[in-house]
Amino acid sequence: MKSLTNLYSILLLTGIAFGCGQAETTRPLPSKGEVIPVKVQILEKGSHSNPISTSGNFTTKNETILSFKVGGIVSRIYVQEGEKVKQGQLLATLNLTEIQSGLNQSKIGLEKAKRDFERVTRLYTDSVATLEQKQNAETALEIAEQQFKTAAFNLEYSQIRANQSGFVLAKFANEGQQVASGAPVLQINGNNANAWVFRTNVNDQNWSYITLGDSASLRTDTEESRGFSGKIVRKSQAADPVTGSFWIEIAPDNPGETKFASGMFGRATVFPSNQIEAWEIPYESLLDAQGDQGYVFVSKDQKTAEKVSVKLGKISPKSVQVTEGLAGYPHLIISGSAYLTDQSQIKIQN
Repeated sequence: MKSLTNLYSILLLTGIAFGCGQAETTRPLPSKGEVIPVKVQILEKGSHSNPISTSGNFTTKNETILSFKVGGIVSRIYVQEGEKVKQGQLLATLNLTEIQSGLNQSKIGLEKAKRDFERVTRLYTDSVATLEQKQNAETALEIAEQQFKTAAFNLEYSQIRANQSGFVLAKFANEGQQVASGAPVLQINGNNANAWVFRTNVNDQNWSYITLGDSASLRTDTEESRGFSGKIVRKSQAADPVTGSFWIEIAPDNPGETKFASGMFGRATVFPSNQIEAWEIPYESLLDAQGDQGYVFVSKDQKTAEKVSVKLGKISPKSVQVTEGLAGYPHLIISGSAYLTDQSQIKIQN
């Protein structure tokens, strides 16, 4: 943002120097109280839709971090980064010695609980065992069944399978490495063309102009010869705590026609549907520009010049946009400003 502000100031100052230097450097300085000839422009506020240029990266909405349900030692990883995978494909497994042993123990415990329950049930029928003993045996059997289900579930998720068809984006572990439960092992994304989006950051002012559904044009460095269209599909509702910027997402209209890769750099131009009320003024009328602030001379009675502070918007090749500061003033002084001070007497030449 700082570099953009500096560029903003340089462009403004260049325009001012050019406009003022060509027409007024040969004029002698006016004496005190002298009426200064100036040229004016009628101020008319209009509605404008300013395109917003930005850059960012392509990504997918279905990127997934895959991990093991339980911790252990990685036995095999069957894929490498960049490989294509199919849904359900086996990607990695843990060493199953400990996990299989746990399953076997729970199976043995379940079999014992079944035998105990059957024996106590027979004894209860013969009025040898009490109702409490029968109920305790039934409870032990239910606990053993749930323990067996848990062990079987852990065994099933001691391996990683692709949850979708796509590509391996990153590998975070290697064979023989011990990993904790839920630790990232692989990252994959889907190859569904409709999942691609372009994510970029904008400042708070541009964020307020952009609405969902606004059109945009996209371009990548790999295909600079042609651009493709898109539209805004999501925008953040909170600023980034580090940069203070807001992200927006643009979905390409025909993503299948262009090859993307996760993280690919691109450029976008957003065309906001919101209209901005502003004035367009020539460069030569602007003085002392700094960032988005500057000064101009205006006149209400066409006899006296007033110096006012204005807030600047978009810079165009031939003009500067003013968003605040000119309300109530009918005339803008566009020539002779270099010789004016606040409340100078003026004479309209045009």
